[in-house]
Amino acid sequence: MPTLFRLLITILFLAGLVYAGMFALVSFVEPQPKERTINVPARELLGETAPTRPGLPAPNVTSTPSETPAQ
Repeated sequence: MPTLFRLLITILFLAGLVYAGMFALVSFVEPQPKERTINVPARELLGETAPTRPGLPAPNVTSTPSETPAQ
């Protein structure tokens, strides 16, 4: 029985250390926001990618209008 209590107290102590560490990180560390710019080529937005990569399906979207009007 004393071994079980020693194990439980050790686990609770370690859990308290983890909790205290998380609390310290939340309290004292302030994240620095950074601005990001990602350029996306227009051909990728329209689905007209460069030669397709092996294993990926070809896109079914084009920038040219269809020949038959939609109803």
